[in-house]
Amino acid sequence: MTAYVIADVQLTGDAAELAEYRSKVVATLRPYGGRYLARGGEVDIVEGAWAPGQIVLVEFPDMAAARAWNESAEYQAIAPLRIRNTDSRRLIVQGL
Repeated sequence: MTAYVIADVQLTGDAAELAEYRSKVVATLRPYGGRYLARGGEVDIVEGAWAPGQIVLVEFPDMAAARAWNESAEYQAIAPLRIRNTDSRRLIVQGL
């Protein structure tokens, strides 16, 4: 079953470092079958008191692929660029 990585990301640090992360992360997704479905586009809050930053939605073939990507050496090598420059919440959700 398809799986999705969902992130709510707010810039809190160096925009140049986050841009470096964004330029490198796509290559880390490909070996795991990951592809962006949304990456920081317009958000329309229709219910609740949520103040999201940039919403990111990445599709993977299954939970195992999403977890493998998240834990991969390639991704972990660039993750600090995101971690130290953003306030983010991330989760992996199984699709239907």
